[in-house]
Amino acid sequence: MGFFSDLKEDLSQAVNELIPEEAEMKEMENAQETLQEPSPVSSDVPEEAPDGDSSDSDMSDTLESLLEQIDKQEQAQPAEPKTPSMSMSASFGSRSVSDEVAVVTAGMKVKGDMTSDGSLEVIGTIEGNIDIMGKLNITGTVTGNSKATEIYAENAKITGEVRSDGSVKIGQSSVIIGNIFANSAVIAGAVKGDIDVHGPVILDTSAIVMGNIKSKSVQINNGAVIEGMCSQCYADVNPTSFFEEFKKRK
Repeated sequence: MGFFSDLKEDLSQAVNELIPEEAEMKEMENAQETLQEPSPVSSDVPEEAPDGDSSDSDMSDTLESLLEQIDKQEQAQPAEPKTPSMSMSASFGSRSVSDEVAVVTAGMKVKGDMTSDGSLEVIGTIEGNIDIMGKLNITGTVTGNSKATEIYAENAKITGEVRSDGSVKIGQSSVIIGNIFANSAVIAGAVKGDIDVHGPVILDTSAIVMGNIKSKSVQINNGAVIEGMCSQCYADVNPTSFFEEFKKRK
């Protein structure tokens, strides 16, 4: 019995030594098979993947909408005003007419040039040039050149050039010593100087003009006094070319 018991123990020991080796071989083979075959995806993964994709897409949509809102706000906001030191020449070249109206009262006397983007009413006295973008209304005294979009003088005394981008109206009792440049003119006062107007010129019955008149057309009412030459050089018809063509016809 002792012999069989020893033999049994030896056999069991040998079997135990062989079994781990076979188990290890089987585990290695199983591992290789698992590497070759695609591993099944758990049911939790597909549920989480769409959630992640949807959250990413929602996040991107939200960012895009925010960027569009920011762009719209930036376009809607007005541009920051430039300081005068940045581009004085550019701002002066692109001046726009303002609604402001400055007044030089009757008891005020200004010595020096005046510049404004608005309108100006002169009741007092100005000794200097006037350059404004709006309307200029003079009922006082100006010694200097005047420039504005429209100029109206009533009972005024002006010594200097009068230049307007629009119309010039010289009322009665107004005396102007200087040349007048405009697109249209109505004169009922006294002017000593040349009148250069690209449009029509109307001389009222009380008008007195000492100087040449260049215009597109002239209307002279009875009683107006003119000492100078009138030339409709801006008219649509050129008299010189008309008579030259007439001679050729002969």
